Amino acid sequence: MIHSKFNIRFIVVLFLALMVGGSSFSQSHRLKKVQDLSGKWKFSIGDDEKWAYKDFDDSGWENILVPRMWEKQGFYGYDGYAWYRTKIHFEYKQTNKPMYLSLGYIDDVDEVYINGILIGHSGSFPRNYATAFNAKRVYRIPFDILNLNGKNTIAVRVYDEGGEGGIIHGTIGILVDVEAIPVDLNLQGEWNFRTGDIRIDKEVNLDFSSWKKITVPGMWENQGYKDYDGIACYAFEFDLNDQFINERMVLVLGKIDDMDQVFLNGQLVGSSGNFKRSTIHREPYMHKQLRGYYLPNNALINKGKNVLVVKVMDAGGIGGLYEGSIGLITQPNYIDYWKLRKNSSN
Repeated sequence: MIHSKFNIRFIVVLFLALMVGGSSFSQSHRLKKVQDLSGKWKFSIGDDEKWAYKDFDDSGWENILVPRMWEKQGFYGYDGYAWYRTKIHFEYKQTNKPMYLSLGYIDDVDEVYINGILIGHSGSFPRNYATAFNAKRVYRIPFDILNLNGKNTIAVRVYDEGGEGGIIHGTIGILVDVEAIPVDLNLQGEWNFRTGDIRIDKEVNLDFSSWKKITVPGMWENQGYKDYDGIACYAFEFDLNDQFINERMVLVLGKIDDMDQVFLNGQLVGSSGNFKRSTIHREPYMHKQLRGYYLPNNALINKGKNVLVVKVMDAGGIGGLYEGSIGLITQPNYIDYWKLRKNSSN
């Protein structure tokens, strides 16, 4: 008989890996580890927002090994909030490939900060508690928050509801996406999000004040929408300042599970299939396809605010804009990328 929550959860993780196949676990073939971060980190039980700050003095904290459950390191029986911190120099400094922070599996909920900036989270903290113990933590690192010539602070806030807790197992390090599309304007990060369908056209001014925030790319199941299947909407606002005048552009949205419709400034600019559940059954591997939509000449507002809305229909399993490059790239650069990728594969 299995008595350990860890063993039970490990079996669940393995089962889900086999079930979702090409979803979050598809990252393994394209993400290369370039820096190992396993080993001693600073650790404290409790919860304080100041512990996310880059320059917070954690010299008085305990040392703890990562990855390893905290119960086996002197904190037996502890349930609740705790923080991990470490300071690193980034060894990989090429900004033409996206970098990710891998933290393996965390029991149960986490928020991750680099230099005091939130870069991602999984699960939901109390009062709306939802565990994400079976989610592989791989968070995109924005280059603009990094000090590439000095120290950087990584801080991880964790909540454990019961049993084993902490950063318990898996790959701990910096990963690089070797297949990333080198977009000219990066749109990854915090987007607006809501479940359900909405009406979109050029005459409708959308109010996002009541929408939630979600990290893109990333599965919505790991961000407070566990077991949600159906239609959900993403929205992102960005400004241009004439940087793409006279350029034909492509909108890159990585991989989406399962179907999508994409609107830019109220205009439908792309979709996968017919946005019907029947399409998913006819084309069950839509979630593996990279989305790259060639934009009409008049789609972008080259001087001013642009509003991007992505409707997603998920038929089961994971959902959302879950991995890959997100942004705008010029058509010549996009074509060159695929030529180079084809040549390298040959």
